[in-house]
Amino acid sequence: MIKKINRPSALEGQIRPPGDKSIGHRAVMLNGISEGKAHITNFCAGGDTLATISCMKAMGVKVRRPAPDTIDVVGVGASGLKEPQDVLNARNSGTTTRLLSGILAGQPFVSIITGDASLRSRPMARATEPLRKMGADIIGRDNGRFAPLVIRGGKLHGIRYELPVASAQVKSAIILAGLFAEGETCIVEPGPTRDHTERILAGMGAAVRTSGRTITVSRIAGRLNPLSFTVPGDISAAAYWMVAAAIHPKATVDISGCGINPTRTGVIDILRSMGTRIVVRPADGTASEPTGDITISSSELHGTEARGDLVVRSIDEVPVLAVAACFARGVTTIRDAQELKVKETDRIVHTIQELSKMGARIDELPDGMVIHGVGRLHGAEVESHGDHRLAMSLAVAGLAAEGDTIIKGAEIASVSYPSFWSDLEKLSTTFESGRR
Repeated sequence: MIKKINRPSALEGQIRPPGDKSIGHRAVMLNGISEGKAHITNFCAGGDTLATISCMKAMGVKVRRPAPDTIDVVGVGASGLKEPQDVLNARNSGTTTRLLSGILAGQPFVSIITGDASLRSRPMARATEPLRKMGADIIGRDNGRFAPLVIRGGKLHGIRYELPVASAQVKSAIILAGLFAEGETCIVEPGPTRDHTERILAGMGAAVRTSGRTITVSRIAGRLNPLSFTVPGDISAAAYWMVAAAIHPKATVDISGCGINPTRTGVIDILRSMGTRIVVRPADGTASEPTGDITISSSELHGTEARGDLVVRSIDEVPVLAVAACFARGVTTIRDAQELKVKETDRIVHTIQELSKMGARIDELPDGMVIHGVGRLHGAEVESHGDHRLAMSLAVAGLAAEGDTIIKGAEIASVSYPSFWSDLEKLSTTFESGRR
């Protein structure tokens, strides 16, 4: 699919972003091993979360969708999963693969999990190595570094593990394995990462606690209680409208019901450091997750520096933050983002490559980039490279660029944001779409 974007005369309106994808994955998996029925609303049924549903159903968990954004999960209990009759297909979802590996490591059967070509090229050793230390038998391509992964679960024992790099997916895989392990499992983080797994498990009655940067989890004693809740809006999805409003010359966008978990709000902090006019109004939380309403208006942006924990808390938003930096005055430096090189694509390389076609001046760093903001971009023909976040970031750039922007491979946005293009059309007054 090809999308044609040009700058509308104004960018105004209200958006409710789709349910947080990270929380949606966890809602399905954790309620799948609970005992009872959970009702989840504002669930984002994108390609990644549908892959998680498919994998859990293959092991006996019942999942119904009474509405497009609502699911009912009937859990089978901690010991109720069945050996899948076929290979589990995680499609393009690294979250599905890594988190589910933690659950599969504790099951008394053999399972195989794989995905598409992109997923099979992404590193899995950071998750499989600690699971092996806990007693799981895992083999895969290149000594378990890449999927397909064959996991022979069984008796696990708790370990103390210091994460070499901050990763919520690896942390969560170990926590989930710890639910089936004898003794305590302790994970020490080098920096803060999203804590949705811990929050949901605590709400389900699991023995999980956090002290500083150490998370401790114990084997499930008895049962996990099902947890029904409304998934907060995905701040990663909201980030596109935050940047779009900030860089457009005539814009005011209201974002309602957005998750503002402090481990995820790096994008807000970075935009504020660039001079963005942004107001956050806290609202009632859901499932121990804080939410809020956000208003962003046209802003005069300037360069900034982002690194360390700030980047970890905004890692998925770096491509669209690079777009904001292109429209800012001065230099923006982003460091400690090496994780982007092993996402769906090399997001550092491809972000630079595609924005350069639009007139951006960006220098690549081993762990990030230096953006020389010139306050404008021009339209161009660009490519998503099969990366949903890059496709949406390029669309945001097109909303403020001079002339037409043609985006190839635009359909990939549906992986995490199925209604992205219709939401863009709702905010914009001059939007065209087409196919070739």
